[in-house]
Amino acid sequence: MEKTKKKQKEFAIVLAVYLICYAFRVFEYFFLRTDRTWIGEAIIHKLIGIGILFATVRLLQLTMREVGFVREKSLYNLLKGLAFGIGVFVIAYAVEILITVAQGNFDSLQVYVSTYAVDQNIGHKTEIIFFVICIVGNIINVVMEEGIFRGLFQKILEQRYSFIVSAVIASGLFGFWHVVGPVRNYFDGESGMEGLIANAMMLVITSALVGFKFALLTKMTGSLYMSMGDHFVNNTIVNILHVVSDTGIDEMMFVRITVAQSVSFVLVIIYFIYWKRKLR
Repeated sequence: MEKTKKKQKEFAIVLAVYLICYAFRVFEYFFLRTDRTWIGEAIIHKLIGIGILFATVRLLQLTMREVGFVREKSLYNLLKGLAFGIGVFVIAYAVEILITVAQGNFDSLQVYVSTYAVDQNIGHKTEIIFFVICIVGNIINVVMEEGIFRGLFQKILEQRYSFIVSAVIASGLFGFWHVVGPVRNYFDGESGMEGLIANAMMLVITSALVGFKFALLTKMTGSLYMSMGDHFVNNTIVNILHVVSDTGIDEMMFVRITVAQSVSFVLVIIYFIYWKRKLR
């Protein structure tokens, strides 16, 4: 009975932090709507989330190192994450371009800043300031999300659960973290109930799987930096490198993202199994 209460306490702490962060996320998406302004990024709740991360770490008498911000090999692991992310997206873009060429529609690759909106990209900015905003916004994003989900939550949950169970719980929460966009689109009249359900399910499943992959990377490297590097590439590249065809722009973005995430997930799972066997 005592053990069950302790497990409930750990989960309650995670859930409380999650709901507080979620409340700020909902407020920004529905009321401030900064991602629909010239900023193009919903970063206010991410900055608040970083503050909540630091405050929670202090309240629980932990250190930033204990939740994954390990200085040793930080640059090395960050570069590994960036290289890994770029590598799988090279494959994904190649597949998308080959399909477009086979259809006789390929025009070019273009570099500009857009805003990701569930199933499409919005905007066409070429000024340097927007590239800076995109990069800085995504740095804030990965620090907050990796720090909270793969760092803080994982650390708290692993006090009572196994690594895998903790990763599944944190990844599930990460999946539901991404349904705010489709829900807002529904209330704004930009999609119907079928679109809401389809987009929400897609984002929950794919985000949860991606979150689980980041958890594996964090476990194997002993820090958050490789997962942050990979996460940064995932979020940034689709907003700056676009496939232009005769019929539109980024029309097969879903294929690109699916290929990239599928390849990276399989590679990480295979290497994690090898890593576990090597440890034994």
